[in-house]
Amino acid sequence: MAEAVAGAQRIQAASQGRLARVRRWFGRAGSDGHERHTLALIGKSTLAAAVSWVIARDVMAAQSPAFAPFSAVLIMQVTVYQSLVQALRYVGAVAVGVGLQGVLGLLAGPHLLTFVLVTLAALAIGRWRPLGSQGSQVATAAFFAFSTYVSATSDAQRWSQLGQIIVLVLIGCGIGVVVNTLVLPPLRYRSAEYGIHTLAHSLCDLVGDMYPALREGKLEEERTRHWRGRASHLAPIVQQAQSSVHTAWESTLYNPRRLRRRHRHRTSFDGYQAVVDALERVSHQVASMTRSLDQWHAADGSQEDIDFARSYGDFLASLAHIAELLSQVDEDHLQDQAHQLCEAAAQAQQCRDRLEEEARAGSLPLSDPAQPYGILMAEATRLTDEFQHTCDVLKHGVDEAQATAPTAGDEHG
Repeated sequence: MAEAVAGAQRIQAASQGRLARVRRWFGRAGSDGHERHTLALIGKSTLAAAVSWVIARDVMAAQSPAFAPFSAVLIMQVTVYQSLVQALRYVGAVAVGVGLQGVLGLLAGPHLLTFVLVTLAALAIGRWRPLGSQGSQVATAAFFAFSTYVSATSDAQRWSQLGQIIVLVLIGCGIGVVVNTLVLPPLRYRSAEYGIHTLAHSLCDLVGDMYPALREGKLEEERTRHWRGRASHLAPIVQQAQSSVHTAWESTLYNPRRLRRRHRHRTSFDGYQAVVDALERVSHQVASMTRSLDQWHAADGSQEDIDFARSYGDFLASLAHIAELLSQVDEDHLQDQAHQLCEAAAQAQQCRDRLEEEARAGSLPLSDPAQPYGILMAEATRLTDEFQHTCDVLKHGVDEAQATAPTAGDEHG
């Protein structure tokens, strides 16, 4: 009996947990995040499909009205620019597929041989690079066109129905593009910041785990190997950050919302792109550094090794501070943050200089390629330069934004 009650309680708790997660998901949809964009995309796709269906079925009385709403939903993308690009590609693919069926059907008739020829030609043309992800639609359109062609009773009816397919696709794509452009057009300024936040936070976490161990001289093989493995997993996060910045820039193309006054003087995405590029190079340098640290467990544990490790830990702590600041980048507060980043970069440079002075004052074999010390010093120099460049890029972007920002007279003029 007790077990049955406990089981029922567990099921109820799980159900409540799922309901709570659903409520939290819809609660987050009220903010400018992924959930809100998802709901907006679903709503706009539904609207575009409904309008396309009414025009195709009730206005045109088309025999295959589903082509229009299907096309409208298919080209509804996360940016207006992508909707336009995918619409052009999709219309081109459908036109080619239908045209193939029309030409080959006229020459060979509605026979199996025609279907085979159409399939071969459609699959070959579908690999044409300009069609991109819509290349497969060449064959899809050709198959539907063949079905329509076979069911028609006369040549005039066949050509009329094939032409109608292209018209329906044009209507659906047109409505999809118009809805995506005029109804809550997606503007992803913040996605660039989110990409930088994620990458910088990952770097901060990794370096933040490394410098305390270096300060304490704890460089066990298991620990350094774990660092090396985590550094190798930064590559997908870098790609995600690059994609986020690209999506943010792309969302401004052909987007009417960017003409609004509050969106006219945003920090350039060139600055964000340069930051992500610099952080990508930093991730490569960190990966190289972890490989060198993975060799440290072979050191003899002398006092000079301990002193060097402690100084290197202090240096990495200064880099972790910069990464932490970058993980909190906010365009609305970028002026103050850029100043803090420049100060943090200057402190990191001082730590690196002090590290170099202490290393040269000792008797460590910095020039021995078989030892990690010289490589670690080179990595310290590269990391400092990259973080300094990152801070300089953000500051330059802030200065440019201030120089081009409208004055109070311009705002009210």
